[in-house]
Amino acid sequence: MTPPRLVLLRPRNADNLGSIARVMKNFGLTDWVVVSPNPKLLEVPGLNRLAVKAGDLLETVRRVDTFEEAIADCSFVVGTTMRLIEGRRRQTPRELANEIAERNDERWALVFGDERNGLTQDDVRQCHALSFIPSSAEQPSLNLAQAVVVYAYELAMAERNTAPAPPRAFADDATLRTVRTTLEQTLRVSGFLQHDERHAVDDLIATLVRARLSKKDAGLWIAALKSIAKRLPSD
Repeated sequence: MTPPRLVLLRPRNADNLGSIARVMKNFGLTDWVVVSPNPKLLEVPGLNRLAVKAGDLLETVRRVDTFEEAIADCSFVVGTTMRLIEGRRRQTPRELANEIAERNDERWALVFGDERNGLTQDDVRQCHALSFIPSSAEQPSLNLAQAVVVYAYELAMAERNTAPAPPRAFADDATLRTVRTTLEQTLRVSGFLQHDERHAVDDLIATLVRARLSKKDAGLWIAALKSIAKRLPSD
């Protein structure tokens, strides 16, 4: 089972990053990206203090400026949030781990928001699926590093019970964004979208994500939509 890329959006606490590095070492994770406008975030004193025997991972973490850049090559993007989002199903870590074992993407991302506010509405929109850790209503949110531990453990347990299989080449996020843009343009030319009905496009794309498009499938969708758009009368 392919391990996730951990994507950390706008983290604030250097201790958390050090703790996450240790968790990654515990469970054999190696791929992580920090999305932050602060170019010196990874130079903050304290990173090494809690990264016990995981200092090498602190040397490999990447910092990028945008969420889109962090997930461009991922075919499945899972956001973690305690928020209830209308029309969006949330899986527990165990349910997610079982789906990941069945999907077996070549590359996928597990996304965590910042320690104070979590994922924004725009962050959620860019995720293909959502997950949450069931917890007490009195204190529903976990510390960032603690949340990573829960997911890492459940993924490790699912992997132990899964027979090895070759990774599958699903369409990555960058390709799905191209499908979405082409779909929206075609629907606007056709008159299906009259105003800012972005939610309708989101719902249609969600069905394609659930269908688990291959790269070839996505290319056919893009070509077909462009062909249709060319044949529609323009205003």
